[in-house]
Amino acid sequence: MKKNKKMVLFVSLILAFALVVTGCTSKPALEEAAGEIKIAVVGPMTGDSAQYGQAFKKATELLAKKVNEAGGVNGKKIKLEIVDDKNDAKEATNVAQKLVSDQDVIGVIGHFSSTASLAASPIYQRAGLVELSPTSSHPDFTSQGTFMFRNVNTQAIEGPILADFAVKDLQKKNIAVIYINNDWGITAKDNFVSAAEALGANITAVESFIGGQTKDFTPTITKIKNTKPDLLFLAAMYSETGMIAQQIKQLDYDIELLGTSSLNNQQLIELAGPAVEGLYLTNNYFPEDPSENVQGFVQEFKEAYGTEPDQFAAVAYDSLDMMISALKVSGPDRAKLRDALAEIKDYPGVTGKTTFNENRDVLKDMIIMQIKDGKFTLFKK
Repeated sequence: MKKNKKMVLFVSLILAFALVVTGCTSKPALEEAAGEIKIAVVGPMTGDSAQYGQAFKKATELLAKKVNEAGGVNGKKIKLEIVDDKNDAKEATNVAQKLVSDQDVIGVIGHFSSTASLAASPIYQRAGLVELSPTSSHPDFTSQGTFMFRNVNTQAIEGPILADFAVKDLQKKNIAVIYINNDWGITAKDNFVSAAEALGANITAVESFIGGQTKDFTPTITKIKNTKPDLLFLAAMYSETGMIAQQIKQLDYDIELLGTSSLNNQQLIELAGPAVEGLYLTNNYFPEDPSENVQGFVQEFKEAYGTEPDQFAAVAYDSLDMMISALKVSGPDRAKLRDALAEIKDYPGVTGKTTFNENRDVLKDMIIMQIKDGKFTLFKK
């Protein structure tokens, strides 16, 4: 009898202990199930290139809010960490070190520039953290490791498209070039020049500048004018392009302008006004595209921010949406996310259908736009 009582007491104690343990662990387990998935969005939130970073921020926050209101990803809410890399290589490496050490960060949308992305990519690769850049077009970016993805054509694709348009459509044979002296600017210049020369163009002058430092472009413009080009190709961002265009106008110099998709930002028109009227540029997104997904995105963005989204908002939106699609398959696991993202095929984005190839690059259709009557307008599909 005493033995039975002892046995009952022993079993009761075991059950009580199990209940305590269960009680202690069930709450965290439930919190983990409900939880959050942290994704970093990195770009130049301040400085001369802040408009690009702010486009990333607005578009990704718009999508995260939409996804979370619909229940999140497998029951987990998306939590964005917005980080400023100041469009600087050194700061980009500092940001990358911070993000890889935070095990809650499952993926990174960014960086904006090729220079920042190239600097940060070895850190992400060593840590096995996906870096999906909406805009890094330097051909070498994704070769830095298996965790690097991009959502934009490389300059090896965009440069020849621009050269073909300049020589065949605009019938320009004498072309001068101004480029920003960084990783992206050099490769943009090289790819355009080599393709234009192969088509029979004469490159009359090639001049560079230091981003964020050069303000007076009149000596460069004067030097170029003396070579008598009939087209000026600009491999630059909106801030310096705006200054170049204004100073060209101040010098009463009549020359047609052609630039890359980096110039598709309303701030360019606001900064330079009539000085950029007539400028041609490439793009892979057109807000007046009548397709349902493009118009839905444009309307949501306008309602949220009161302005029309540009290409940089669009590619950031698509980039986060592809990462979210992959997370639905992989769950919040860094390595599994990489594998799921690599499998994406024909994603129907606002910037066109997207498939990652074996190098985690994409091939997107590009259009030619022109600034006309103070607006970005479609010139050629």
